[in-house]
Amino acid sequence: MNALPSRASTGARALVLALGCMAACLPVAHAQGTAAADLPAPVRGLEAYASSHHLSNGYGNWHETGVRGQYGMGSHLWAAEVATMRRFGESGRFIGLSDTWTLNEDWFTAVSVGAGDGAAYLPRYRVDGFVNRKLLASRQWVATLGAGYYRAPDGHIDRNISLGSTYYFESPWVVQAEVRFNNSSPGQVRTHQQFVAATWGRAKQTQVIARHGWGAEGYQAIGGGASLVNFDSRQSQLTLRQWVGPQWGFTAGMERYSNPFYDRNGARLSLFWELP
Repeated sequence: MNALPSRASTGARALVLALGCMAACLPVAHAQGTAAADLPAPVRGLEAYASSHHLSNGYGNWHETGVRGQYGMGSHLWAAEVATMRRFGESGRFIGLSDTWTLNEDWFTAVSVGAGDGAAYLPRYRVDGFVNRKLLASRQWVATLGAGYYRAPDGHIDRNISLGSTYYFESPWVVQAEVRFNNSSPGQVRTHQQFVAATWGRAKQTQVIARHGWGAEGYQAIGGGASLVNFDSRQSQLTLRQWVGPQWGFTAGMERYSNPFYDRNGARLSLFWELP
């Protein structure tokens, strides 16, 4: 396998991140760890997306649209996201910013901040940070330590730490796993979740990503001042990322989420542009 900094590995990493990290506004997805590191400089890209989900048991359908962008210079990769959505009968807007900083050939960090507009299911604000270390002589194994803080409009607070691992096999495979421990207050509700993910394919061609997460959630706001507290959930995603031209393409994905109170099934479609 080529060393980690290739554009192909960057493409695989970006797609794994898109499934978790920038979806931080989801009540079931507190930010996932960064997958791997070196930044081809400069990096410029833009993605516009839309998604729709059907919820069972009268919880109301979800709809979301948003735009993400990234720009790299030197050892930094900055990213931003703006999204508008409707969930549990309430409209909301979210904005997020992040910076991934390559310290040297072995270490890199990522910091993200985000805020909602007061919708119950979005954070009033959140901060997440990750430290990543490349291992082995080939640097194809990455270990991640993360921590996060989430304050909700209803006053509840989540504090989490996470441990993650990503391995770059001989192309075209990348696998990732993470466990996150969360402490929610009030009530000192202690939960943990984990996920595994695999990416097959090559950037600039075709990539397929499968991800499955399971565990327990502390709080999930469902509107009207109500919250679900301390319950188990599962979430599965399958995504296709297809390049149509040298610098642009589309992603199409399906998702299924379930907990004891409702099931959620949906689809997501986006167009992306990657500029040299």
